[in-house]
Amino acid sequence: MKEFWSSRIRDMVPYTPGEQPKDRTFIKLNTNENPYPPSPKVLETVRDAADAALRLYPDPEAGSLRDTLARYHGVSPEQVFVGNGSDEVLAFCFQAFFGPERPVCFPDISYSFYPVYAGLFAVPYEEIPLEEDFQIPVERFLDGNGGVILPNPNAPTGIALPLEQIRRLAEGNPDVAVIVDEAYVDFGTDSALTLLADHPNLLVVRTMSKSRSLAGMRVGYAVGSPNMIAALNCVKNSFNSYTLDRIALAAAKASVEDEAYFQETRHKIMATRERTAAALEGLGFSVCPSRANFLFVSHSSKGGKELLDGLREKGILVRWWGKPRIGDHLRITVGTDEEMDRLIEALAQLTGQA
Repeated sequence: MKEFWSSRIRDMVPYTPGEQPKDRTFIKLNTNENPYPPSPKVLETVRDAADAALRLYPDPEAGSLRDTLARYHGVSPEQVFVGNGSDEVLAFCFQAFFGPERPVCFPDISYSFYPVYAGLFAVPYEEIPLEEDFQIPVERFLDGNGGVILPNPNAPTGIALPLEQIRRLAEGNPDVAVIVDEAYVDFGTDSALTLLADHPNLLVVRTMSKSRSLAGMRVGYAVGSPNMIAALNCVKNSFNSYTLDRIALAAAKASVEDEAYFQETRHKIMATRERTAAALEGLGFSVCPSRANFLFVSHSSKGGKELLDGLREKGILVRWWGKPRIGDHLRITVGTDEEMDRLIEALAQLTGQA
């Protein structure tokens, strides 16, 4: 029953987030959350920020956070935009840079919010098939499109494009926006931020949910030319001027300022990822070469849904999509060493190798 629904959304299939269980305790390896808590400095800052000033609106320009991010990345504050998680920033990008004239291009196996945004904002799109080994065929993104958006590293594969290929995308699409979604870049990929000075059509979108353990705070941002940032501000201020609350702004600033903690936790996750990948390969799994905080794996004798259900019975949640080409794959978030040991033990049992 969809009485009173707009025709624009009546036939839409919305994005499905990863399960957030309430009925029992699981090892959660299904939503790419950081297994480690935020910096102690963040927690102290949050406690201090929860004061009487909450009666006041937050800074609509997020000036202090933008200044901090600008210093961190070596750009001007006019090149930084912040929003309520990178999902909101990406939604604003679809409105600011892509229109009905020509289709926006993104990979067919990629972040599943992209086609949802395109449908919601009436933007035509083309899904470019990945190669058989899940590599992105960059040359197919270079011809007559209305813009390009892709994650680097890609999700759910974890495979990264080298910077030279990002440069090709920017140079090959000089008249449209090229948006690089760097949600997982801090886990071993070179950032396209170094290309911004030479490519005014390039925009880098990032999140503090993954590498900075702030998924519960919902902080994302974009870095690009002042012109690109002005377009995002035009959309934001036509929608909601106060996208980030006072506590989120304070927490994000404190996180950026604690570089030592950030480096420590991200390197721990990368080390655990490599150890886990090797162990899974030893169990007969094919493991994509990940530069993210997750692994994309398949097994020659066990289907993805069978493994998903078996792990759930053992109290471990992972992510599965019943889609062509990836129906036998699981995406597994990298947890703590103890959590990954439990995962490896469970998969050994499920594949008859325990």
